[in-house]
Amino acid sequence: MIINTKLAPSAIGPYSQGVVFGNLIYTSGQLPIDPNTCEFAGDTIKEQTMQSLNNVKSILEEAGSSMEKVIKTTVFLSDMKNFSDMNEIYAEFFKEGNYPARSAVEVAKLPKGALVEIEVVAYK
Repeated sequence: MIINTKLAPSAIGPYSQGVVFGNLIYTSGQLPIDPNTCEFAGDTIKEQTMQSLNNVKSILEEAGSSMEKVIKTTVFLSDMKNFSDMNEIYAEFFKEGNYPARSAVEVAKLPKGALVEIEVVAYK
């Protein structure tokens, strides 16, 4: 099943916001684009992390899941120096003792010059 919600940015290429396969939900990487303005939610890593995770949350909720059911995240950063500030906002979305597995990597460049992109795997 393909996931499509107006509460997250539309796909800008040949991919889906997310896919449900069995009991698992895979989201595409979410840039910090505000779906109402189609612009970045801000210029700071904190603002961008908040928007990326809100986009993930909207996709999961459309699929009948939630942030509490995330089992794996991948965080792509344009600069690892932003890790601490990203992590501060990231922690607001996940409860201690129920943290998902996570990879965080620095990449050479993200689409549209974003500071962060986040994808997740969750269950229904």
